[in-house]
Amino acid sequence: MVTYTGKAVVGGAASGEAMVSSKPLSFLGGVNPSTGIITDEESELKGESMKGKILIYPTGKGSTVGSYIIYGMKKMGTAPAAIIMREADTVTIIGCVLAGIPLVHRVRPDPLEIKAGSLIKVADGIIEVYQ
Repeated sequence: MVTYTGKAVVGGAASGEAMVSSKPLSFLGGVNPSTGIITDEESELKGESMKGKILIYPTGKGSTVGSYIIYGMKKMGTAPAAIIMREADTVTIIGCVLAGIPLVHRVRPDPLEIKAGSLIKVADGIIEVYQ
């Protein structure tokens, strides 16, 4: 097990499989909220579902509508279990607050080094990675 630490922007606990993107993500136009599948043509995760996973990416991009998409995904059961970012953006922060999705940023070491598919446990800024 490897432990990472960061700032819990939205507290809470979750566990799941790591889903890692090296590129920023927009929830408006980059994700199908009904399925949780990433549709962004530029994303290396295109075609993958974030439902119930721990989504790791550098930062968000795009419209403020993305906050409501995150909230809607939580209501539909297609949202990630938690989000880990290098630097949280306002859109993702608001969406996670509305949805009650744990959100951690400013993580050390770099969270983008976590291997996709690893089991992760997140609890109030402490991230345990089982590879």
